[in-house]
Amino acid sequence: MDQNIVTALSISAAVLFILSLGGLSNQEKAKRAVWYGIIGMALAVGATIFGPGVGLSSWLIIMIVIGAAIGALVANRVEMTGMPQLVAALHSFVGLAAVFIGINSELNPPALTDAVEIIIHEVEIFLGVFIGAITFTGSIIAYGKLSGTIDGKALVLPGRHALNLALLAGCLYLGYLYLGHAGTWTLIVMTVIAFIIGAHLVMAIGGADMPVVVSMLNSYSGWAAAATGFMLGNDLLIVTGALVGSSGAILSYIMCKAMNRNFLSVILGGWGGTSGPQMEVEGEMIATDIDTLAGDLEQADSVVIVPGYGMAVAQAQSAISEMTRRLRDAGKTVRFAIHPVAGRLPGHMNVLLAEAKVPYDIVLEMDEINDDFPETDLVIIVGANDIVNPAAQDDPNSPIAGMPVLEVWKAKQVIISKRGQGRGYSGIENPLFFKDNSRMLYGDAKASVDQLLSKMS
Repeated sequence: MDQNIVTALSISAAVLFILSLGGLSNQEKAKRAVWYGIIGMALAVGATIFGPGVGLSSWLIIMIVIGAAIGALVANRVEMTGMPQLVAALHSFVGLAAVFIGINSELNPPALTDAVEIIIHEVEIFLGVFIGAITFTGSIIAYGKLSGTIDGKALVLPGRHALNLALLAGCLYLGYLYLGHAGTWTLIVMTVIAFIIGAHLVMAIGGADMPVVVSMLNSYSGWAAAATGFMLGNDLLIVTGALVGSSGAILSYIMCKAMNRNFLSVILGGWGGTSGPQMEVEGEMIATDIDTLAGDLEQADSVVIVPGYGMAVAQAQSAISEMTRRLRDAGKTVRFAIHPVAGRLPGHMNVLLAEAKVPYDIVLEMDEINDDFPETDLVIIVGANDIVNPAAQDDPNSPIAGMPVLEVWKAKQVIISKRGQGRGYSGIENPLFFKDNSRMLYGDAKASVDQLLSKMS
């Protein structure tokens, strides 16, 4: 393929990626934005495969077919509840690819004669492998925490920050030796140390902050891809990596602001933290039933529904959408309150509600609806815990202390739909469940809403 055509395809792909990122900020434009990304990636892959210096070999065709088949299989099988951990897993692939490409570039270096070019290339290799290694193991640990195979609690080792600084210093020293041509062994040892840094950083972060971690790992994977682009001399990979890296960092910062978290504290492995015992919760949880809730809904004029991860697990969004339609037909005001990290991923709940045909205009962000709870007759919480926990405001020693939450307890009545009396993802007791205006509706969320629909006219 002519180089001019490759350049044109690369520019087109970059423009489509930018349009895709811009469109994802709006639900109504999101589907079109996804297609921009798909078409852009198809152009990018085509420009790479058919560009000069690559060639469509039989091995490459086999790998493309295998990769495409695995991707299609995973995409068809994964449920929305598994999306956060799937994103983390995909980040690990990018990190590992950067490591492999960097080591391969060291073992099979390009024909460079200028001393400055050689140094620049070695810096690119070192940075690409370093960032890629941290991204790989960090993403693996994030996947484990999100899927429940690794405990979501923060692993706090004695002197963990000193350990991280010592490991980083070791990597910098190995980088000095590597640039001094001490040998490939320095790159390998640095890779192993970076693997340890990535795993330790994420292990030290608690479950409540995992959405920020996933976003930050997204940024890391972008910078690893950009470094790989410099190694390979691929301008499109540099641009794409920079887009992913910068957008991921910006999203992480926005999420930290929304959760009242210190940006550097989170990405450095939970630097800081609370001290002292958490407040004890007194009282008991009072259960309610479907018949009582049906009567409460009939009397209520204003209803706010707060969806959480439990709604996604139960796949109750369609039943809740139908309940919303019936309530609105009865002349009641129904709205949805969305926390920025509900469902362990930004936009997770918005996607589920859009899929269930819930109107966009009644789905409100936390800042838009928090002031309205005192005038709300009834709040129904479907499988949410930490995002409605008043301990974030009342207990300075809570792991989620200072995190903005939906102030549902200010409503006249609160119904919490939960499978049981568990503490939620981050393992924190929720005083909301014990308040006088709160009632617990135990059972599967979808089954509960289906029963409720049978009681509604």
